[in-house]
Amino acid sequence: MRIFYLFSIVIFMAFNISCSSGRSVNQERDNSPEAAKDEPKYSYLALGDSYTIGESVDASQRWPVQLSEQLKDRGYAMAAPKIIAKTGWTTADLIAGINSELNVQRDFDLVSILIGVNNQYQNKPITEYEEELREIFRKAINHSKTMEAGVFAVSIPDYGFTPFGAAHKDEIGRDIDAFNEVFKRVAQDFNVSFYNITPISRRAEDNPDLVADDDLHPSALMYKIWVEDFILNVVEKLPQE
Repeated sequence: MRIFYLFSIVIFMAFNISCSSGRSVNQERDNSPEAAKDEPKYSYLALGDSYTIGESVDASQRWPVQLSEQLKDRGYAMAAPKIIAKTGWTTADLIAGINSELNVQRDFDLVSILIGVNNQYQNKPITEYEEELREIFRKAINHSKTMEAGVFAVSIPDYGFTPFGAAHKDEIGRDIDAFNEVFKRVAQDFNVSFYNITPISRRAEDNPDLVADDDLHPSALMYKIWVEDFILNVVEKLPQE
């Protein structure tokens, strides 16, 4: 009986040592430099409308997603972008969306703004656009870890150069230019970088591959060209290790 008792104790101790050893190995694996390297370090908030949500392209081809992927290729551990944007949104809609979805300040390494085409399309007053745009910039800066240094704006594309808007190209172009003048001035007032991709959007007239299947929104290729146009400037906004 004593021999059986001693044998049971030995088996019990061996089992516990084995389990303890297994936990230790797993803990070391979870805390290894390789595991830490794969953990997202940089966060990105993209604010906008159909252009930001990527209407008519695959979710993986939205320009904020393409930007994040290109930053990853440059060695930045990017989390998936947080996108607050919907097709048809005006500045007022975007303000409501931000208020609904965010309640923490200074929590993103990057924040982008692209908004205004629906204000133009719905004939909203440009004065109203500027007033609401300033509110969006204030909110964007409040959600940036480095305030205005981490925020950037992307100009409104010109849909007059797409099949959808071709019949009113000149009128649309004048309106888009006027809204972009306000957009750029507000960005300057807030000391926020402004990237003018509108000339790129106008290439769609001569290159159908730059337009999505809906004959209105940019294609994945168009978004790729945008990102390539400003990514080096965006890289400078990320805190260096």
